[in-house]
Amino acid sequence: MHNRELRRLEPGDAALLGSLNRLFGREFDDRPTYIDAPPGADYVARLLAKDHVHALVAIEDGRIVGGLVAYELQKFEQERCEIYIYDLAVAAEKRRQGIATALIDYLRGIARDRGAWVIYVQADHGDDAAITLYTKLGAREDVMHFDIPIADQSPA
Repeated sequence: MHNRELRRLEPGDAALLGSLNRLFGREFDDRPTYIDAPPGADYVARLLAKDHVHALVAIEDGRIVGGLVAYELQKFEQERCEIYIYDLAVAAEKRRQGIATALIDYLRGIARDRGAWVIYVQADHGDDAAITLYTKLGAREDVMHFDIPIADQSPA
């Protein structure tokens, strides 16, 4: 049996965040986003120092085998917040061992401590493993997601 540690990354954990990003890049098959242009240590330290950024990892035998990144959003309609899981991945050879559920449970504890009313996450059509996991843990809402470009991309 492997010794598994779950922990939240802190400002001095730039190397661990780099390992987490490499895991995301491999498991999402998205090297350009997660691996090719890594953030600098100062940026990582500032990011991980923010109390609304939650980067969690599962470590076994000194190696990151899973992780998630979530963001806490303060709401306007009531005095409350919600937490959005932006990325969650587990190494292919470690899936179906409860790692993703353990990471989400760890985040639930943070959410309770922070007074959040809900944790939410998005899954892509065809990502059956994620859909199965999230269906087991929560209620499904079918919504549409839109990416709005920052720069004006209208024809001249």
